[in-house]
Amino acid sequence: MEPLLLPDANRRWDCLSLGEVMLRLDPGEGRIHTTRHFAVWEGGGEYNVARGLRRCFGLRTAIATALADNAVGRLVEDCILQGGVDTSLVKWLLLDGVGRTVRNGLNFTERGFGMRAAAGCNDRGHTAISQVKRDEFDWDSILGSNNGARWFHTGGIFAALSASTADVASEAMDAAHRYGTPVSYDLNYRDSLWRSIGGKTKAQEVNRALVRKVDLLLGNEEDFSATLGVGVKGVSEDFADLPIPAYEEMLREVAAAYPNLKLIASTLRTARTASRNAWGAIALCQDKIVHVPQQEIDILDRVGGGDGFASGLIYGILAGKPIDWAVRCGVAHGALAMTTAGDTSMATLAEVERAMKGGSARIAR
Repeated sequence: MEPLLLPDANRRWDCLSLGEVMLRLDPGEGRIHTTRHFAVWEGGGEYNVARGLRRCFGLRTAIATALADNAVGRLVEDCILQGGVDTSLVKWLLLDGVGRTVRNGLNFTERGFGMRAAAGCNDRGHTAISQVKRDEFDWDSILGSNNGARWFHTGGIFAALSASTADVASEAMDAAHRYGTPVSYDLNYRDSLWRSIGGKTKAQEVNRALVRKVDLLLGNEEDFSATLGVGVKGVSEDFADLPIPAYEEMLREVAAAYPNLKLIASTLRTARTASRNAWGAIALCQDKIVHVPQQEIDILDRVGGGDGFASGLIYGILAGKPIDWAVRCGVAHGALAMTTAGDTSMATLAEVERAMKGGSARIAR
């Protein structure tokens, strides 16, 4: 595995993400099918990484996406602005009046508790960003000398939205490489997105092509198996026991199949209950394994934990920290992201550093 080379800081953004941003409707402690009240947040697998890098780690980030220009789209924009992420690359599409041709995505998500698992119900057909096509984003202007980014991030959720979004992801990756911008990609397999367009067979066809253009690959054991056909041996269906030698073997198998990869990282999660997980990570960088053992953590809202891991890891890399520090930063940030409601991180860098040092939960005042 070759070393990961970073461009200089003289670029407009530290990280640019490409993906969908949905409006999340959260019933809090209740259930979707019985609640009368929802809290609203913004969220999306790719966007959450940019948001975490901005709000927790203070980096300059932007999101390339599209929204239907109505009150719901403007609410999503308002949420993004509150998170400090640059919205100058948002494409606004005209509405036909009722959403027959273009609309904004909605994501209803229950947090779960104890034996009741978290659950999601997406309403995202015909959304604005799912209809984006090649040449609609001017990547040479976005990633070239006029602007530029030190890092580019996208993922398997965006690639699964439509046939054209995978093409756009590929186009953006090619431009990133032209301008020396490292590319990260979170496999983020979602059965519901692939089910009607070819299932795992199609997911593997699309992801195997995209991963050949990636520097940092992220996922978990299900992601690697479903999207690349590389599984972890000896893992039960409930992931009650995660054999680290088997994970190491999986990462090395992926590295051998995709020699372009500079870093591969997998989160390690065992869900004891919806509100109690064992959480850690393992990574392979320049043929060296970095393992952060699982620790028991309490969960308020598990959505966005993997994205929190990704943003913490990327921050460590951009900050020039050793790879073991970066992986530990990702684990700590992901854990803290799951202690608050909503998809996005509300943690601070000081809290992340304290967690990395094993700080207690005693009140700070």
